[in-house]
Amino acid sequence: MNELEFRAIQNRRRFLREVGGGVGMLGLGHILGLEGRAATGPLAPKKPHFPATAKNVIFMFMEGAPSQMDLFDPKPELQKISGQTLPESLTSQLRLAFIKKDAKVLASPRVFKKHGQSGIELSDYIPNIATCADDMCLVRSMYTEAFNHHPGQLLLFSGSIQIGRPTIGAWSLYGLGSESENLPGFVVLTSGVGTSGGASNFSSGFLPSHYQGTLLRNSGDPILYLSNPDGVTPAAQRNTLDAVRDLNQEHLGDTGDMEIASRIQNYELAYRMQTAAPELADLSKEPAHIRQMYGIDNPITKQFGTNCLLARRMVERGVRFVMMMDASWDQHTNLNRGLKKNCDRTEKPAAALIKDLKQRGLLDSTLIVWGGEFGRTPMVEIRNTSDPDNAGRDHHPLAYSMFLAGGGIKPGTVVGRTDDIGFNIVEDKVHVHDLQATIMHCLGFDHLKLTYRHMGRDFRLTDTAGEVVKKMLA
Repeated sequence: MNELEFRAIQNRRRFLREVGGGVGMLGLGHILGLEGRAATGPLAPKKPHFPATAKNVIFMFMEGAPSQMDLFDPKPELQKISGQTLPESLTSQLRLAFIKKDAKVLASPRVFKKHGQSGIELSDYIPNIATCADDMCLVRSMYTEAFNHHPGQLLLFSGSIQIGRPTIGAWSLYGLGSESENLPGFVVLTSGVGTSGGASNFSSGFLPSHYQGTLLRNSGDPILYLSNPDGVTPAAQRNTLDAVRDLNQEHLGDTGDMEIASRIQNYELAYRMQTAAPELADLSKEPAHIRQMYGIDNPITKQFGTNCLLARRMVERGVRFVMMMDASWDQHTNLNRGLKKNCDRTEKPAAALIKDLKQRGLLDSTLIVWGGEFGRTPMVEIRNTSDPDNAGRDHHPLAYSMFLAGGGIKPGTVVGRTDDIGFNIVEDKVHVHDLQATIMHCLGFDHLKLTYRHMGRDFRLTDTAGEVVKKMLA
């Protein structure tokens, strides 16, 4: 046996291992696929390490970093020292993106009230999300090492500030496979203006490419080039795909290259999506009260509301991981106006998604995550002194807030506490790796054991750290 033959055998063995337990799992995937539900081949459903509390994830990523002390973490003590400079003992080790360490403190003008039986205090900018207080677990003690957007987003989604690692959606699909035969298992929806991490937030990294996120567009074909060109009939396209598939399968048999297996899977999925994706995106048959609930007939909430409703429809159709990237929450200036505009666009649809999943019995099996890559400083940033309402906040990685709901998360709870000015965490610190480990736990995985061998070592989402946050679990 020569070296090339040996490598081909090893790659074939690797291929069988990747599809989730060999031929038996392929057979199960085929049977489920015949029922029009589960994926087959490399994306066939797989069993987690232990019984999961969630089988789907919807990650509402507020790209740019929302201001936690203006939305989720009330700090009345800021009123007492607003306009003053923080002591050097507090800021000496602080890394800032734009402002200087002697920047003045800025109190929040927001009004916070207790909501629900849980009594969670939330801002007047998010009245609809506040009605879901008893369904959420609010984490006020998130932290990260990254203080700029792209590194922060890479760390949040891939566990590393280095480009090229698989993201959490890809890891979820790699671990569990897909329950959707006709739609991608990992789908990305975008809204707002601008982006930082972009496609690196939903990359498959060094995992096979069939695990990467598929971007759905807001206009035209839901997926680029989904429609056949003029003059190409469905029968002609099917004949072409059959010929390409046969050639690819022959090449796969010769080389065992996983990317060829991905290519076969992607061609076939694209063909099935030509029918499924337009049906998914057609919201005309949704009842009027549901459209109103999500705000899709209101120009202000239409874009994000449409994405929220699509996310619900995708979960119903077996999509494993939905990432919603909304930009931009990067309020270096015009904090009061900009933050309100973002909340007005998104918070009603976000609350509608939680309530709609709950009334359909889907919240228990769907994990909702809402948040950004870091937080904002208690100090002010002013870029235009001629505008009295120009004040904003700089990046702050040391303490910020996110919330989760459904899928095994303990409802009506607050985890963690920051100091009186929201500068440092004083109770139950939760690193982004801990968040990742907890999400993987809800999906039924020991994050230490969900690994992929690459370049001679086993990689995992949480890299070399991370612990499950038990206080977040029901």
